[in-house]
Amino acid sequence: MKRIRILILMTMLTMVLVFSLQANAALENRGTDSLGNRLIYDSDLNITWYDYSSSNDTWQNQMDWADALSVDFDGNVYDDWRLPSTVDGPYVFGFDGTTTGGFNITSSEMGHLYYTELGNLGYYNTSGNPTGCSSSWPYCLTNTGPFTDLQPVYYHSGTEYADYTDNAWAFLAFNGSQFNYNKEDADFYALAVRPGNVVPEPISATLFVVGGATLVAWRNRYAKKKG
Repeated sequence: MKRIRILILMTMLTMVLVFSLQANAALENRGTDSLGNRLIYDSDLNITWYDYSSSNDTWQNQMDWADALSVDFDGNVYDDWRLPSTVDGPYVFGFDGTTTGGFNITSSEMGHLYYTELGNLGYYNTSGNPTGCSSSWPYCLTNTGPFTDLQPVYYHSGTEYADYTDNAWAFLAFNGSQFNYNKEDADFYALAVRPGNVVPEPISATLFVVGGATLVAWRNRYAKKKG
């Protein structure tokens, strides 16, 4: 009975370690492609970011850029890229994160990256008071995590504004605001993103192997003593 309790405890500890390591590693640098740009996996949203900011251009040109993007990573070619998505809805400005426009919104992929994953502040807090973060370059974008080319600029999203399809949603990475705009009148930067991961989860696989080897060793030891 004692040995069974020890076995159960070891299994539980291994599972807790796996889940805690995964939870604390939401943004993971998977390495660089053939051009030297990083691929960064977001395990929270299960998407991979391409760490390259395409320079100012119209919405349609940036959509075409992402659609045509072909990334050679570790001998594999990934060509299913797109611009980040935003939850669409009637435009309502606010500060508490529950609106479609304004600050502290994490329902878009750019907003989730900026606030949730990187922990940056918006120019205004959820009560509508200035946070004091936007005094000098890079303004409110004080943490870029594993990104090397995330910039405090305007970024297109790939989501049109349904109420008026001449417009699309965008994210302002130097103060954390989200808004919509006329697609043809604005030249913004763009980041590309794709669904899923580009490599297997190394932490989970390693712990599984270690846990399995430990259990086998324990069983062998128990069998020898019993014999």
